[in-house]
Amino acid sequence: MAKHTTAPTPHNSAKVGDIAETVLLPGDPLRAKYIAEHFLENPVQFNSVRNMFGYTGTYHGKRVSVMGTGMGCPSMGIYSWELIHIYGCKNLIRIGTAGTLQPYVHVRDVVFGQGSCTTSNYPALQGVPGTFAPICSYELLEKAVAKAKEMGLHYHVGNILSSDVFYGEDLPHAKTFADMGVLAAEMESAALYTNAAAGGARALCILTISDGPDEVTTAEERETSFTQMMEVALSLA
Repeated sequence: MAKHTTAPTPHNSAKVGDIAETVLLPGDPLRAKYIAEHFLENPVQFNSVRNMFGYTGTYHGKRVSVMGTGMGCPSMGIYSWELIHIYGCKNLIRIGTAGTLQPYVHVRDVVFGQGSCTTSNYPALQGVPGTFAPICSYELLEKAVAKAKEMGLHYHVGNILSSDVFYGEDLPHAKTFADMGVLAAEMESAALYTNAAAGGARALCILTISDGPDEVTTAEERETSFTQMMEVALSLA
């Protein structure tokens, strides 16, 4: 496959300079649209290719962008690689939803992914001579936790699982990762953390628990109502 190293790309119609150094990355492009319309001042849309909406505006006077990434490590891998290497983004903050793996992590709790365990082969494809452990930027994590404390949020910090399988409740690995203290499961952080490490950028995954044993939120709630993690992420710009 050809690697595109100039803008625009097959996946992003933005020109260099259209995207801020800090970019929020929800999986759902409609969540990107919601954030732009409800949180950013004077947002300008820079991408709609494949309906993966992207916008740049300001938040409390600081320039910030938001763009959807789709689902799974391969999709996150494409967009985050381009944002780092072609568009010069320095702070990539995934804001997404996750299913809990622990009885003390409840629906609507916020989880900061300190490290990303994974069932994906994405980190191994970097070719390092061993097993690479994808972790977040401590600088971003420290600021995010401080903001969560200030807001009085109920939050957790620790390992998350970045899985290639969504319907995997009955697979053996699900119980194994829970037994190892992993807090929650999502599908993109391993690729984001790996690309950030390889590209010299900072990354953090902020999640809101959307699914638990006794409660599941609606698609509309996931798209529009998990505003606390959005505020924490925007404060990092």
